[in-house]
Amino acid sequence: MAGMISWLVLIVGAYLLGSISSAILVCRAMGLPDPRGQGSGNPGATNVLRIGGRFPAALALLGDSLKGLLPLLAAHALGGVPAWVFAATGLAAFLGHLYPLFFGFQGGKGVATALGVQFGWAWQIGLGVALIWLAMALVVRISSLSALVSMALAPLLVWWFWPDPWLLGTQVLITLILFWRHRSNIHNLVIGKEGRIKG
Repeated sequence: MAGMISWLVLIVGAYLLGSISSAILVCRAMGLPDPRGQGSGNPGATNVLRIGGRFPAALALLGDSLKGLLPLLAAHALGGVPAWVFAATGLAAFLGHLYPLFFGFQGGKGVATALGVQFGWAWQIGLGVALIWLAMALVVRISSLSALVSMALAPLLVWWFWPDPWLLGTQVLITLILFWRHRSNIHNLVIGKEGRIKG
């Protein structure tokens, strides 16, 4: 019973931590406009980059990644946590970012938080996804396409490094949700109007 309560606290805590919008808080702290009303309107690191430049964007990216990573580090620290709890905790943090309780359920697209979750499951999974994103970004210079390709391949990395049905199923669900959240980017990619990475 005590273990189940700890697991439920972990899952709920992951959602609440995910609900803290790094992009909005960084912009407020640095005197920048609310990212929900500027650029793409998305409270994520890429939009913060458009609004305030690299440093605020890096802070937002770090914050969003930590939201996915920290609850899973806590799960590892507890010991004896079953795979389904790792899966549920990661999904809760991810959904917290997408649908944040503290910001009217209007969140970002979830790439950085998903990456934090993947690092939290196993560093090999997170590193693999990050390297795929980086390789794609260097070649195509399009952030959204890099994210979509890396997340499309993420289930294969989960299957290779931690082939548990709960984790694999959760990663497939996260990938599908990410594609849905990027539907406007996919449309822009199809018509050749998606923005490129500068610099």
